[in-house]
Amino acid sequence: MSVLTLQESGGYVSFDEDQCKEAGQSLATRYREASPFPHIAIDDFVDAAVLRRLLAEFPGSDGRDYFDREQERLKFQYHPGSVEGALVKNLLAELNSEAFLSFLEEMTGIGGLIPDPYYLGGGLHETKRGGHLGVHADFNIHNRMKLVRRLNLLIYLNDDWSPDYGGELELWDRAMTKCEVKVAPLMARAVVFNTDLDSFHGHPDPLSCPPERSRRSIATYYYTATEEGIANLPNRTTVFRKRPGTAEKRDMKVAMRHFVADWTPPALRRAFSKKA
Repeated sequence: MSVLTLQESGGYVSFDEDQCKEAGQSLATRYREASPFPHIAIDDFVDAAVLRRLLAEFPGSDGRDYFDREQERLKFQYHPGSVEGALVKNLLAELNSEAFLSFLEEMTGIGGLIPDPYYLGGGLHETKRGGHLGVHADFNIHNRMKLVRRLNLLIYLNDDWSPDYGGELELWDRAMTKCEVKVAPLMARAVVFNTDLDSFHGHPDPLSCPPERSRRSIATYYYTATEEGIANLPNRTTVFRKRPGTAEKRDMKVAMRHFVADWTPPALRRAFSKKA
């Protein structure tokens, strides 16, 4: 039985707000006391049969752009607007609904959560064999909505995923000295975690799944408004970090961008951004 039930009516699936609140309350202590930062992995989060129906609508990757650099390789992101399937759009809408926000707020203790109707970086994700996503902390400001990023939700879509395939989500301590948690990307397993400037996570080792397989997930992100606005907050893009004892390279382009943002006057920042 799943933690949250998707009720179907007239071909549309939806969450029940009372059930969402109750489930969130029951998981609150586990979430808030987790290390290295508040997080939770939940098995059987929603009905796997619904997710398997969604997989039938999963887009093909042919001809699509993907990330292919040192820090992230063979990773595809599919915005909901580029996906034709009705169930994909339905479920993503429900993950942004008032009922689901009540689940997140009760569990995390973060009030006033705001979903992202633009799905900046969200939607459906897929990483192919040999691909990886380096350990990183996510961007913290939604510049279009002028909001602060607070939570990530991932729901995995991988049946019969062998440990030999790799692809475990790693959560690293805030000093980037060790990996504290590994989560296998198994079907219907969800992960929720706080997104601070030092919430380091990723799946940094290349996938070794068969060529016809890939690591698939749903990703949605949640934000809050601040009374003072975002003007006085550091504005960070995704920051990749080198794991100790590896030959991984630092993302110097991003490091320079942050240095310029923090230490140069506005006029020089504008000049730098034009050259970049």
